[in-house]
Amino acid sequence: MAFPRRSKPDFSPLFRGLLPAVFALVFPPLYAQEVLRGEVQIHLEQARGFVEEETRSLDIEEARHRALEEAARYYGAMIYGWSFQYEIGERARNIGEVLELVPLGSIAAEDPRLEPTDLQVKDFKLYFWSDYRPSGEQRYRLSKWKTGTIRSVQGYGYSPLEDKYAALEDAARAALRAMLRGSERNRPKEASGYISLRAFPRYWLDQGQWMAAGRFLVEIQEIIPFAAY
Repeated sequence: MAFPRRSKPDFSPLFRGLLPAVFALVFPPLYAQEVLRGEVQIHLEQARGFVEEETRSLDIEEARHRALEEAARYYGAMIYGWSFQYEIGERARNIGEVLELVPLGSIAAEDPRLEPTDLQVKDFKLYFWSDYRPSGEQRYRLSKWKTGTIRSVQGYGYSPLEDKYAALEDAARAALRAMLRGSERNRPKEASGYISLRAFPRYWLDQGQWMAAGRFLVEIQEIIPFAAY
């Protein structure tokens, strides 16, 4: 008795459907899209002690514009960073402490890659969230902050009410000082290299001044000991 011949099952549609997923796992995209995110807080009612022209309350649109500019500043500091020259100082030798930061690039508030994602008003503050999608060249720069002798450090700084961003620079100074104290047996006279923001800083008001907490990525290029002088 002859049995009917069974046809072989056709798995080709299944494999065709799985092939893109398998290919993506084995050969991931060379440049995966990286999205940076951050939050900026803008005080709508200024605290006592602000300079005269800043004592008025801000409307939402003006506060939003300020938040957008501030976010662009931080994204630029995360991607490009600064070069720095830091003179540690020594009271016994009457040498002052000086930090010079030079931006290595910037991002405009109008950059189409910068996208506001959420805006809320609470307790007389504007909470402004945004995303930034770096270009290929910017992603390459970000990758350089994750290689080599890069170290992650945190610092706290303060500044007068009329200069909010000076608190961030002071936090960078404090972070560099703490890092050098921990890594060098003898305190050096000067250090130079590169520093960037790892994430958006955090600000708050304390006793009539700005306080800032920032986390930074640092690459030391040169350290000059006091013995060299």
